Amino acid sequence: MRLFKKIPKQVFLLGLISFFTDFASEMLYPVTPLFLTVTLGASMSLVGLIEGIAEVTAGLLKGYFGNLSDKLGKRSVFVVLGYGLSSLVKPLPGFIPRVSTVIISRTLDRVGKGIRTAPRDAILAANADGNTGAVFGFHRGMDTLGAVVGPLVAIALLQIFDVGYRFVYIAAIVPAVLTVIFTFTVKDPEVKKPENVKGRKYSYKEFWGIAPARYKQLFILFIVFSFVNSSDVFLILKSKNISASDSLAIGGYVFYNIVYALVSYPLGLLSDKFGKKNVFISGLFIFSAVYLGFALNSSMIIIWLLFALYGIYSAANEGVIKAWVSDLIPNEYLGSAIGLLTMFSGFAIMLGSVVAGILWDKFGSAVPFLLSSIVSFVVAVLISRLKK
Repeated sequence: MRLFKKIPKQVFLLGLISFFTDFASEMLYPVTPLFLTVTLGASMSLVGLIEGIAEVTAGLLKGYFGNLSDKLGKRSVFVVLGYGLSSLVKPLPGFIPRVSTVIISRTLDRVGKGIRTAPRDAILAANADGNTGAVFGFHRGMDTLGAVVGPLVAIALLQIFDVGYRFVYIAAIVPAVLTVIFTFTVKDPEVKKPENVKGRKYSYKEFWGIAPARYKQLFILFIVFSFVNSSDVFLILKSKNISASDSLAIGGYVFYNIVYALVSYPLGLLSDKFGKKNVFISGLFIFSAVYLGFALNSSMIIIWLLFALYGIYSAANEGVIKAWVSDLIPNEYLGSAIGLLTMFSGFAIMLGSVVAGILWDKFGSAVPFLLSSIVSFVVAVLISRLKK
């Protein structure tokens, strides 16, 4: 436990909230593409479109509410609202099994994510004491631990109790309710409001004008990478095609999340010691190798190995880049900085998910994976050349 002694109480509470949220979300995330394609007869292109709509919705709102939380100097209210909305809509497809319901549920769930993400990350950064990598790594680890437990519960419900996809949605109510309860324990850090610039209201234009060049360079390259970082549902569906088994496909995704949860905090500590840039670039090279493997490989054993490597990439990506940004930007502007980055990343992921679905339908599964592998490798090389 000494390893976690420097983790503040508010960071721990936010980690617990994220655990229960991902418990509920990840019960449904690997089940949703199977529910859509097997039960409701949706195409790969439609799966990509749904994921794209969900991600762009979250991305757009992350930007707006990140900026708004800076303007108001308030964070926790957005945490309560965001997690509350997501918890309310998750079970809907279990009661109304239609494609339209899945779209509504997935989109509103992402609306909740958009409301809470940037303010929550700003709270995390405000509670760090020179250890942003460790703080964000711990949070990602707790978040991903929920992503381990959730799919395991889904597998148990599907295989042991043989209840069907609809009941999995309904069962997600339990962790969702626990999420809402814990959100009321989150407190606002002391944050001063950004100063007006020449009498004008603080906006993203004002923020971009004062943002350091290093942030802008990182921003552009991360958006390019986000385009080829399409939804993980394609990894699950590729696994299903190879194994012809729901359990093996979801099991590979669970294995990925186990690795992700285990290495997130250690990689956060390493990023504090050896630099966020070095850890982040290493993750991109791993991502490139993983997607190349998914493009060319047809062995389920190798797929599980690739899922393990994908867990290491993920631990070196989202938490580390937010910690990196937190080191570059003052706390009073951090909601805007993270919100802007995640907003445009969401746009890129939306477009990339749609393109990946179309490429899969038209040319087969190897093409979108190869594209992702090549572009991510190039981005890693370019980030490595960024100067301080």
